[in-house]
Amino acid sequence: MTLAKLDIAAEVKSILSELGVAESAYTGGTLVVKSPVNGQEIGRLPEDSPAGTTAKIEQAHQAFLEWRKVPAPKRGELVRLLGEELRAGKAALGRLVSLEVGKITSEGLGEVQEMIDICDFAVGLSRQLYGLTIATERSEHRMMETWHPLGVVGIISAFNFPVAVWSWNAALALVAGNSTVWKPSEKTPLTALASQALLERAIKRFVAEGGSAPEGLSSVLIGNRSIGEVMVDHPKVPLVSATGSTRMGREVGPRLANRFARSLLELGGNNAAIVCPSADLDLTLRGVAFAAMGTAGQRCTTLRRLFVHDSVYDKLVPRLQKAYGSVTVGNPLENGTLVGPLIDKASFDGMQKALDGAKAAGGSVTGGERVDLGTEDAYYVRPALVEMPSQTGPVEHETFAPILYVIKYSDFDEALALNNAVPQGLSSSIFTNNMQEAETFVSARGSDCGIANVNIGPSGAEIGGAFGGEKETGGGRESGSDAWKAYMRRATNTINYGKTLPLAQGVKFDVE
Repeated sequence: MTLAKLDIAAEVKSILSELGVAESAYTGGTLVVKSPVNGQEIGRLPEDSPAGTTAKIEQAHQAFLEWRKVPAPKRGELVRLLGEELRAGKAALGRLVSLEVGKITSEGLGEVQEMIDICDFAVGLSRQLYGLTIATERSEHRMMETWHPLGVVGIISAFNFPVAVWSWNAALALVAGNSTVWKPSEKTPLTALASQALLERAIKRFVAEGGSAPEGLSSVLIGNRSIGEVMVDHPKVPLVSATGSTRMGREVGPRLANRFARSLLELGGNNAAIVCPSADLDLTLRGVAFAAMGTAGQRCTTLRRLFVHDSVYDKLVPRLQKAYGSVTVGNPLENGTLVGPLIDKASFDGMQKALDGAKAAGGSVTGGERVDLGTEDAYYVRPALVEMPSQTGPVEHETFAPILYVIKYSDFDEALALNNAVPQGLSSSIFTNNMQEAETFVSARGSDCGIANVNIGPSGAEIGGAFGGEKETGGGRESGSDAWKAYMRRATNTINYGKTLPLAQGVKFDVE
């Protein structure tokens, strides 16, 4: 069956019904959602109004006031049940991710597995939300650091990881004692509704087993950026965690700062890798190919810049060109496909503009053309490998598409400087068997990114790692070993268990 004849809308309806999403939640509305697989319309969602958004936030605040009273390990039990529901619904939700985003089957399932993993991680943390006993100079006093629930956590997610980003935040926020309000990308609201439905199943089980979970503990906001702005500006949302473009971050960050709210920003990439003379080229080829072409180049950790030492350039680059020419581009729902579609026409146009800019700057382009699969409204492209004379033009800017810029270098310090010479600071990697190069790369004078890897490409830090980046990437950290602190407020307590009142710093203040 050709892509054009696939009835994706019917399959989406079946999956949503299986996962417990009411048909009224995705029909008869004004927000049109199309599948990038073949351009078919798969939903018309009713949108939240500004007043409705405010009402959901107010309800979330009331839910927080109750949820914070529940002991943290008990809160962890709800997240454990969510993990169970995700396990049971993995195949369906993973398929829905593929249908709504265009990810190949294994990547759709892998994203749901990531949701499961973060639930396991958060359950463990629910018994480790610890403070410290702090040394004090006053006798018969005890000083402590304590951590408390923060409030309503606003979540803004991008299309490229439509459900994992929510789970990173929601799992930690819930065990920390917070409620959540989620504004998904307007390109991927169906997977959000499905995730919320699975959480509601977990809540129902939690209550049936004797737990207490207030109404409005988790809610989804459907709409465009104006709805997100209402959430960002609301005084009862003390933290907004936003994943997406630097453009979005530049708008969200100052608005939150203006009311002294917290932001947790994990923004764009433009990630690089350095290939050194000692690199295992077979391993490098596999690492580069997956990092640059996986998810059709639409991951925040996608490899976009490759610095190859002149001694191995002619050995590696022709092999990469061959891989780029032979990689299977097509229906992401079929076995064997490695590269699915771009999310929409705007993404395709952005890719072509970047390639034109690269050519104008002296680049030589392999691939990048649209692949005709018989669908006018779906945008499949062959990944592009662009040999550049230097790091200039579009190389310095992130394009959310499968473009890999390749630049030759001769000096290690030069390559390291090029790695750092962009405003983005998410992820980076080095391929080398030279210990000095590897250790230098991960040292203080090495990569200035939030993630610096050796011999694995610029992948995320996985569960437990402090996923996030520096510079224009925003500095946010989600799902890391101590990321729970971002979702809580800290207090210092001093307790006097003596009968006198000694003062600190030698201060004397005696009164009769």
